[in-house]
Amino acid sequence: MAGGLRRLAMTLSQLPKHPQNSVELEQYSTEGDFAARWISAIVEAGDLNSESKIVDLGAGNGVLGIGLLLAGCAHATLLEIDEDAASRASEGLTTLNLNERADLLVQDLTNWKQWPEHLNCDLVIMNPPWGFQKAKADRPFLELAFSSPAKSIHLLHSASATHPAALAKELGWRGEVLLEGTFRLPANFEHHKQGIAETEVKCWRFVR
Repeated sequence: MAGGLRRLAMTLSQLPKHPQNSVELEQYSTEGDFAARWISAIVEAGDLNSESKIVDLGAGNGVLGIGLLLAGCAHATLLEIDEDAASRASEGLTTLNLNERADLLVQDLTNWKQWPEHLNCDLVIMNPPWGFQKAKADRPFLELAFSSPAKSIHLLHSASATHPAALAKELGWRGEVLLEGTFRLPANFEHHKQGIAETEVKCWRFVR
């Protein structure tokens, strides 16, 4: 993506900010620069093209789903439980004239017992709650993604987490780390790291 990476990072950084009002939901918003680097790695891995349909689980302000749309995917479905966050995603989609290529669903995915048959996709991307506030809060996200028809699943998680790869293997998926980096936590989550507002993360790629 070369020069396009810088433009993508700038555009994503200018999206309406995630309100991050809910500590319980562990709303770790992905910053524009990091999101652009991650999306670039996904493109380089060959998982995204002009025909790709993607689903963003726990979309927040839409930074990942919108980023994949800007990177050239055909359609994005953004799923978010928080109405305030979803309104920011809607604003971003409208500002960038992406509404015709996107669906925004304000729903609680923990109520989904299985992947909806009508929701076809090639790629799932997510930055789920990591389980610092509520143990196994990421489990519904992981299980839902691994039950999807996607060809690839892309996950951002704490670098110390080993269970996503173990679960993926159990369910027939192979994993590799596409990107590692430092992730800034919002001020209301600093207590997780004893006052340190940064943590190390890994971006996983899972394929069958």
